Amino acid sequence: MRFLPNNLVKTMRPDYLNIPIRDCGEPLLEIPEGAFPRVSPHPYLALGAPYAGSPWRLRSGVLSALYRAQSLLSARCPGWRIALFDAYRPLAVQHFMVWDAFRREAQAMGCLTRLASCAGPDALERLDPEIHTLLAPKVYRFWGIPDPDPRRPPPHSTGAALDCKLVDGEGRDVPMGGPVDDFTDRAIPDFFASALPGTPEYLHHQHRELLVSVMTQAGFAQHVGEWWHFSIGDQMWAHALGAAHALYGRIPFAAIGAPAPTG
Repeated sequence: MRFLPNNLVKTMRPDYLNIPIRDCGEPLLEIPEGAFPRVSPHPYLALGAPYAGSPWRLRSGVLSALYRAQSLLSARCPGWRIALFDAYRPLAVQHFMVWDAFRREAQAMGCLTRLASCAGPDALERLDPEIHTLLAPKVYRFWGIPDPDPRRPPPHSTGAALDCKLVDGEGRDVPMGGPVDDFTDRAIPDFFASALPGTPEYLHHQHRELLVSVMTQAGFAQHVGEWWHFSIGDQMWAHALGAAHALYGRIPFAAIGAPAPTG
């Protein structure tokens, strides 16, 4: 199966994908149940995404850093927790979700029927390049291209990236100004930065600042366009920190399945 739309190589591929990868070989670990609250049911599994195992997995070093971030959060806001929305995402799942995003965008624009004979973005580009050109920038603004080239993996396929939010001591969502996967301008981390004190928008910004503070102190880098997306060791992280190379590439099968740390 070919996942990469032909003509998007130069126009849709972000600069961080040019950073070389020297995979350190850390295993992909199951996140212990109960360690962090989880969105349930898993949002992509509920859509039928083809996971070949648990989606609740991260590289061992990333999981250790997530525990550190939780400790930092607990010290500042006792009872509050980092809640997980998504973690490891195999390439086939990335393809599934990208195509789902194409369909959603097409439906919003009233042109869903033009996708009916296509099985994915590459077929759409070949059969209906006009509508592909219209939809692709909207989709790839947020979704990484499911490129099978191991030099350019989507961030979540490395086991280094996660999507998360905050919940309070009662398990209620902390207001962040929009949900995870809200693919509008509200996703931009500093969207509410100019809000006036005392307004709900100001509180949203404070909560986003709290999340990014504990995550970056633990070693994560934040996605420039998504307040909920953080990673350590992948190409996006290396680009943000000016590192010479990434530590994690697309997860190899042999790296799956070692005992998980407990904190």
